[in-house]
Amino acid sequence: MARTSCREDLDILIRARYPLIAVISYEETRVIDCLKEMASKRSKQLLIWSATQGIRKFEEPKKIDETTRDPQAALTYIERAPYPAIFAMLDFHRYLDDAAVVRKLRDLVENLKETYESLIIVSPTLNIPVELEKDIAVIDFDLPDINDLSDLLDEIVEVISKSQEITVNLTPETREKLLNAAMGLTINEAENAFARSIVVDKSLGPEDIEKILDEKKQVIRKSGLLEYYDSTELLDNVGGLDILKDWLAKRSVAFTAKAKEFGLPQPKGILLIGVQGCGKSLTAKAVANLWRLPLLRFDVGRVFSGIVGSSEENMRRAIRTAESVAPVVLWIDEIEKAFSGVQSSTFSDAGTSARVFSTFLTWLQEKTKAVFVMATANNISLLPPELLRKGRFDEIFFVDLPSLEERKEIFTIHLKKRKRDVKNFDVELLARESEGYSGAEIEQAIISGLFDAFVANRDLNSDDVLKSIKETIPLSQTMREQISGIREWANMRARPASKCLQAPAGVKGRRIEV
Repeated sequence: MARTSCREDLDILIRARYPLIAVISYEETRVIDCLKEMASKRSKQLLIWSATQGIRKFEEPKKIDETTRDPQAALTYIERAPYPAIFAMLDFHRYLDDAAVVRKLRDLVENLKETYESLIIVSPTLNIPVELEKDIAVIDFDLPDINDLSDLLDEIVEVISKSQEITVNLTPETREKLLNAAMGLTINEAENAFARSIVVDKSLGPEDIEKILDEKKQVIRKSGLLEYYDSTELLDNVGGLDILKDWLAKRSVAFTAKAKEFGLPQPKGILLIGVQGCGKSLTAKAVANLWRLPLLRFDVGRVFSGIVGSSEENMRRAIRTAESVAPVVLWIDEIEKAFSGVQSSTFSDAGTSARVFSTFLTWLQEKTKAVFVMATANNISLLPPELLRKGRFDEIFFVDLPSLEERKEIFTIHLKKRKRDVKNFDVELLARESEGYSGAEIEQAIISGLFDAFVANRDLNSDDVLKSIKETIPLSQTMREQISGIREWANMRARPASKCLQAPAGVKGRRIEV
C-alpha cells in the first residue's frame, strides 16, 4: 500500500470527524494554506486563534478579538459555534499544562464529535498530557518537497528575470542541484537562501549551490546533536583503497532524478571496519565532497542524557534532523564505542542503550530518505551482531594496512601536500622500510622529519623520514594479536577495500601478514 502524504492524512482525519488533531510544523503559513484549501472543499469556514489576536476569520488577518484571547474563552467560543468550521489554534501547546484547559478540551471533544467542526493545534512541538492521549491525533507536517521548492524557485526567477542587473544561469542540471541543496529547508529558509545568493553576486547559478548549503548549517547547528563538517578532502588524497573508491565513484550519481528514473535505488550506507589510521574517517570526509553533499558527524554520545526518556527522543530528533537536510552523508565515527553497552543495557542503564540502539537499527533498515550512513569501526569485538545483518548497510568493507604500492601512493600524497617535490625523495625505499605502517603513521613520520629538518635549518630529505620511520614502533607490532584477529574475522565476512593485498600464512583469503 502506497504511503499517503501528510496533506492526505490531514484531509482524511478532518473528513472522518476527528475532533482534536495536532499538526507538528514550524511552517504555520503552509499549514494554514492547506487547511484553507480543505475548508473550501468542504464548505467550511477557517478560523484562526492566537494568544495575541484571539479568534478571527482567515480573511481578516488584522482583526483582534480581545474576548477570545484567553484559551478557555476561545474553547467556549468553539463549543458554541453554530456553523461548520475548522479552528486552527496557533501555539496552543503552551497551554496544555493547564489543568483547566485540558479539562475543557476533554469536555469539548465529545461535543465536536456531534458537529462538523475540527480543532487543529498547530505548533512546532507538542507534549501531550496523559488525559488527552486517546483523544488526539498527531501529524508531522512534512517539509517542502521538491515540487514546492521548484514552484518557489520559479516565482523567484520570474521576478528577478525582469531586472537588468541580475543574471540567471540555470541549466536543468544546475536547477536540480540547487533544489536538492535546498531540500530540508522550510519555505521561508529556502526563500531567504535564494535571496541571499542573489544579493551577494547579482546572479543565480551553479556557484550558488554552496550558499544554499550554508543555510543548512544553521539547521544543523540549532539541533545540538549533529555537527556540520565543511568537507574539502578529495578522494585522491586517500591513498590506496581502490575497490572502495571505485564503489563510491559509481554511486556519485545515485541521488539524481535521472538515476531514479533509471530504477537505481539510493545507496543506504557502508560500514568500514579495519586497522586504525588507515583512512576510514578520511574516506568519509572525502565522499561527501565527491558527491557534493553535506557531511554531518553524529556523535551518539550526545544522545544519552540523564533525563529518563530523553535519550530515545534525542535519537529520534537526530534522525529527523538528518532526514530534513537530505540528501546528506551521515558520518558515525567508531560506531562500536557508541553501542558497545547494548548487550548489558538491561543491567547497566535500565535498557536505555538497548532502546536507543533499537530505534537506530529500525531506521537504518527502513529509512526512505536519502541519508547515506558512513560508519567506521576499529574493534569488531564490540560491534553488536544485529548491526552486521544484511540490509543495514549496502556493503561492509575491510580496510587493511597499506601494501607496498599503496604506501608509495601515501608518501607521494603527503609530500605533495607539504609542497615537496617527490622526485627529490626515494619513495621506493621509504615504502619498503615502512612495511606494517598505517597511513597515519606514515604521515607522522613525514611530520617528524620536517621538524628535524627545520631545526637543522635545511630542507626535508629521505634520510629525515627514514630516521623517523626507524624510531617509530607501528601499531601493527604493538597490537599484532588484535590486528590478526580483525583480519581473520573480516576474511570471509567483509569485502576488501583494496585489491592488491595477499593472504597471510595460515589464513584462507586475501590479506597480507605484517
